[in-house]
Amino acid sequence: MTSNRMKALCKSEPREGLWMVRAPVPEIGPDDVLIRINKTGICGTDIHIWNWDDWASRTVPVPLITGHEFAGEIVEIGRNVTDLEIGQRCSGEGHLIGKHSRQSRAGKFHLDPETRGIGVNEQGAFAEYLCLPAFNVVPLPDEIDDEIGAILDPLGNAVHTALSFDLIGEDVLITGAGPIGIMAAAVARHVGARNVVITDINQARLDLATRVADVVPVNVAREDLKGIEKRLGMKEGFDVGLEMSGSQVALDQMVENLVMGGRIALLGIPPGKSPVDWSRIVFKAITIKGVYGREIFETWYKMIAMLQNGLDVRNVITHRFDVDDFQAGFAAMKSGEAGKVVLNWTS
Repeated sequence: MTSNRMKALCKSEPREGLWMVRAPVPEIGPDDVLIRINKTGICGTDIHIWNWDDWASRTVPVPLITGHEFAGEIVEIGRNVTDLEIGQRCSGEGHLIGKHSRQSRAGKFHLDPETRGIGVNEQGAFAEYLCLPAFNVVPLPDEIDDEIGAILDPLGNAVHTALSFDLIGEDVLITGAGPIGIMAAAVARHVGARNVVITDINQARLDLATRVADVVPVNVAREDLKGIEKRLGMKEGFDVGLEMSGSQVALDQMVENLVMGGRIALLGIPPGKSPVDWSRIVFKAITIKGVYGREIFETWYKMIAMLQNGLDVRNVITHRFDVDDFQAGFAAMKSGEAGKVVLNWTS
C-alpha cells in the first residue's frame, strides 16, 4: 500500500446521508486479515443508516464506516492466520460473534447473543480496505466473480429462509418481491419447489422477479391469490410461506392461503408492534420460524454450492455505480424500483 489513508463512506454526523472521507487504513490484529475491497452491495440496512431513522439513531455509533456486503482480495494476514493466503479472493460473514455463550460454544454461531455487525456496530466494508477476523472470511471459488461475491450476504438471507423447510415438490408463497424475496424464489425453484408464487404491490419489482426466476408474480393490489391458486390447479393452499415484506397485511394473507399444517419462515421485519390473529394460526396448526442472518457457515456452503451448480441470481443486480457516484446508488435504492445496487471500488 502506498498510503495509510483510504476512501471510505462514513456516517460522520447524526443526520441523513453518508459522506466520502479519507480514513486511516485499518491495522489488523494477529487473528485478522486485511481485505482490499473490489465490490460492495447496498443493503436495506444501509438505507436505514442513510435515512438516520429511529433504529439507526439507537444502534449506530457516529462516526462509523458503514456497509457489510462485499467482495475483495486478501492483502495482509495476521501472524496467527495459517489457512488463508495473500491474493486470495473472498467475501465474508459480517456478523462478528462472541465466544462465551452456550449457542456459540455449541457451534450455533448465528444464534450468539453477543453478535456485532460490521458496518452497523463496527467499522464496515464501504472502504478501500476492511479488517476482518480470519474466522469470518469466506474464500470465493473462481466460478463466483466479485459482483456476485458482493451480494452473497443478502443471498445468504434468502437461502437461510428458503431452506428453513423442505421445499421439494411443495407449493411456495413468497410475500415481498424485494431483492431477497426474489432470490429466495430462485432458490426455491432451484431446489425443487413445484409452484413458486411471489406477491407485492410494486409492479416493477414483480417484473424483475420474472427476469430472475421461474415464478408466478402476483400484484395483490390487482389480483386475488385464490384465483391464482385455482389457475395453478392447487386444491388446499400453499405448503410453505416465506414472508419477506415486513407487512402485516401480507402475513395475514399468507396465513389465509396456507394449507392446514403449513409452515412459515419469517425474515421481513414489521415496523413496531403488529396485531396478529393467533387463533387463526393455532386452528390451522401453522409452524412459524423467525430467521435472522445466515447460518454460520452452513448457509455459505449451501449457496456457494448452488451457484456452482446452476443457481443464477445475477439479474437481481439492476444498477452498478463507481463508488464516487455513491449518492446515485443510494438514490436508486431509495426509489423502490431497484433490485441490488453494486458499487465498484477499483476504478
